[in-house]
Amino acid sequence: MVLCFDIGGTSIKYGAAHEENGQIVFDDRWETPTDAKQLRGPGIEQKILELIDSLYKQYTPEGIAISTAGMVDHMTGAILYANENIPEYTGRNLKQAVQNRFHLPCAVENDVNCAALGEAAYGAGRGADSVLCLTVGTGIGGAIVLDGKIWHGHSGSAGEIGYMPMSGSLFEQQASTSALIRNIKSQTGEALTGKEIFARAQAGDTVCQNAIQQLCAVLAQGLAACICLFNPAAIVLGGGIMAQSDYLRPILQDELQHFVNPFVLSQTKLCFAELGNSAGMAGAFRWLKQTTSR
Repeated sequence: MVLCFDIGGTSIKYGAAHEENGQIVFDDRWETPTDAKQLRGPGIEQKILELIDSLYKQYTPEGIAISTAGMVDHMTGAILYANENIPEYTGRNLKQAVQNRFHLPCAVENDVNCAALGEAAYGAGRGADSVLCLTVGTGIGGAIVLDGKIWHGHSGSAGEIGYMPMSGSLFEQQASTSALIRNIKSQTGEALTGKEIFARAQAGDTVCQNAIQQLCAVLAQGLAACICLFNPAAIVLGGGIMAQSDYLRPILQDELQHFVNPFVLSQTKLCFAELGNSAGMAGAFRWLKQTTSR
């Protein structure tokens, strides 16, 4: 049994999990507010230790797996950088803190990398030898999985495709949910959520339909660049609006045909994330298994 944590700026998701027939099984799952602004980095570290302590006797874990926001040194477990969403988090070392307190194996990895690893191992990308994962939300997060392992790159920033330059700005400034919301507001003056935009599009609103079409066209260009460079067996799309897979799949597949060689495109599986809010914990679980099997 492994205790898994997924630390975000708003909430901490956690659960007790084991592997069964090649799939992850959660025996229990919980969620609690991070209270990041109040607790700050040191308080969050203490909160994780207290949560482990409260579950230790019931689950007698073999290890602790942590997915977290921020740039992470995946080997040492140190937080290399975290933005203002989690103050005083930079420099904390959750792996060291857990191991010193509980004398258990612990693995810590960035949350986007964990979500990708979870989908590649247990979700939409399972069975593929190479997977590109994108999380489309406020920005665009990316991660690359090769032969079942995260490809970190030379300095740990591989997969940061949201920062790719495109037509004079960044990819995520044009193809994220935030970009879709800005587009609608500029045309209608309304501050709609992504869910509201899709609801209107499905009800026949042509402004929302055209805005989604434009978003998919830019998203397809970014994906095409990644396909040309990386040639993944599968692309997994996650994030809030990607739950609208029935609506988005045919549009994206059509747009990709404009930018990708037809043979290459036929060999690239377009998938939508399956694990939902459990993806980060599932990937952390997988990362712990990989680190302890070395």
